[in-house]
Amino acid sequence: MLPVERFTHFIQQNQLFEPQSRILAAVSGGMDSVLMAHLLKAAGYTFGIAHCNFQLRGHEADADQQFCSQLANRLQVPFHTINFDTQAYAQHHKVSIQMAARELRYQWFEQIRQQHQYEVIALAHHQNDTIETILLNLTRGTGIAGLHGIQPKNGLLVRPLMAFTRQEVADAVVQNQLPYVEDSSNASTKYARNKLRHEVVPKLRELNPNLENTFQRNLKHFKELELLLNSQLEALKKTIFTYQENAIRIAINGVKKLMPQHLLLHGLLKPYGFNETTVDNIINSLNKHAGRQFESLSHTLLLDRDHLILSAKRADEWAVVEIQSSDSKVHYGDYLIQISKNNTVENLNSTPMQAAMDEDLLIYPLTLRSWQQGDYFIPLGMQGRKKLSDFLINQKIPLTHKLQVPLLVNGNGDIIWVAGYRLDNRYKVTPQTKKVTIFELSKLS
Repeated sequence: MLPVERFTHFIQQNQLFEPQSRILAAVSGGMDSVLMAHLLKAAGYTFGIAHCNFQLRGHEADADQQFCSQLANRLQVPFHTINFDTQAYAQHHKVSIQMAARELRYQWFEQIRQQHQYEVIALAHHQNDTIETILLNLTRGTGIAGLHGIQPKNGLLVRPLMAFTRQEVADAVVQNQLPYVEDSSNASTKYARNKLRHEVVPKLRELNPNLENTFQRNLKHFKELELLLNSQLEALKKTIFTYQENAIRIAINGVKKLMPQHLLLHGLLKPYGFNETTVDNIINSLNKHAGRQFESLSHTLLLDRDHLILSAKRADEWAVVEIQSSDSKVHYGDYLIQISKNNTVENLNSTPMQAAMDEDLLIYPLTLRSWQQGDYFIPLGMQGRKKLSDFLINQKIPLTHKLQVPLLVNGNGDIIWVAGYRLDNRYKVTPQTKKVTIFELSKLS
């Protein structure tokens, strides 16, 4: 029997979603995600399956895709799939294959969620994934936030399988004779997570056979510590922060009294992009002459006589770049946008980093600019307009970074594309489209 009652209890206890919610389940075909799909079906939830083919394992990846299609058919649920050129994306954006796959899948999941009115995206992480994440964070260096591991719910991402350990998942799959596919790369220890899974965690379990239960208790303590720290930081802001129109003034006397000083000052400045090394330099300069300046990617902090003056950088804030119909590429801040024409309208899909749009709807010159108060657009897959500020919040873009998002604007003032995130629904390619223009965004090194 499937552990349906335990599954639904965990969902209710952690308020992951409601019984009537529409759920997009990310399914790779492996043991974990297959069990999640069967549990969702057995519990009576309304869901669809989403599967990414990263085209990294040749025929094996194609076979996984076919397996997931057949699974959706057996469960009688909608199936969504996509093929990514992951290696090209990684090379183009100068990121690792793992990071490229992560960026591509999460961007696509959110796109499918909105297009098909799913309310949450379900991921098949279990308790052992949290253990591995904490150990990874510890080896790389982490604050308190890195110690609570993977949370059952993070915005629209939910993880209902965290009710179970890896062994419990395996037992349920075997007992219920659920077919699944095995990703051969999971056995390789060249990846850090796999090395922890196959070599480190088994040794830790020899020291503590109840490793998962111990980690779950620790996770609760770490989460409570994080909540306590955040509460303290909010209280401190009310006493040493003074908000002005274009800056925040932080009382130096208040900073000197912080205890522990580095932890709390880093917590206060981290949302503005300042790392621990810079925070150390700020602390070491508090008793020195005024005038020293410290920078993050988005902000400048000036050491004044009695205050630290924090202000957002404005170098490219109001920059506007025009695009003519003959242009093949343009630069905007740290970005390059390449432009191409295509008379073939079949099999053209917009992604966050590449937008295909109906050429006949474009009014030149187009412009690239940053966010302005009152901006709105109609996100792809939706009918009603949405305030851009709300959209950026939903995408979890910090307020300090929203001015760095390029907006492609039509000659009539419509926002056509929030570059790197979403095309406007009015400009998408349709069966009636005759000519297509493709814009591709990349970050310059």
